[in-house]
Amino acid sequence: MADFQIEKIIYYHDTDSGGVVYYANYLKHLEEARTEYFRSKSQELKKWSEQGVLFVVTRVEIDYRSPAKYGDIIKISATVKNLKTAVIHFHQEITENARLLVEAEVTVVCVGKYFKPRRIPAEISEALLPG
Repeated sequence: MADFQIEKIIYYHDTDSGGVVYYANYLKHLEEARTEYFRSKSQELKKWSEQGVLFVVTRVEIDYRSPAKYGDIIKISATVKNLKTAVIHFHQEITENARLLVEAEVTVVCVGKYFKPRRIPAEISEALLPG
């Protein structure tokens, strides 16, 4: 089961000429779910960025299983699989009803204002750890 999940409707602007979600738009949905995941843990990424703590995606492995279409209501999950000194590994899924649409493994690295890796602040690590 997912740690966290958001729900969204697919709008016309999400789709391509074939009437299905354009493949790159799934990345935006995954990003939104991760951002809301941090917010659900009382970690505002905007506040941290103002302090020079940023999170950048360094790797995405994504499997497209089934298309979403205009008007579908999708659920996007975010689960922390692994948390290291400067790296967070997320497992994410996008579903519509019980149908798996997209499955992704996303690596996010904590960096400072000059985009060099840095330790994840303890406040964030503690908030993301289970328990």
